[in-house]
Amino acid sequence: MALDQMKMLQQLRKAQKQLGKEIIEVEAGDGAVVVQITGELKIKSVKIDPEQVDVDNIEQLEHWIEIAVRDGLAKAQEVAAETMKPLMGGMGNLPF
Repeated sequence: MALDQMKMLQQLRKAQKQLGKEIIEVEAGDGAVVVQITGELKIKSVKIDPEQVDVDNIEQLEHWIEIAVRDGLAKAQEVAAETMKPLMGGMGNLPF
């Protein structure tokens, strides 16, 4: 039983490491804002195309950033859930 638990823990760690390498990229405003988020739900980068941004309309830029981050986090959560799903069935065997 302890061996199964150790194997499960190793698989979970491997999946977490894999999620850290997974990069989800989303854009908003027809590419004005591009956000990269890891499978661990960490923002890796935010890029803004200055040619597509109107400095007199900062509210629009803020809106695009909000959309890109929200969509990116949602997609990253889906990727994480799919990655962890096969491992969650064995979690019932853990003693906590």
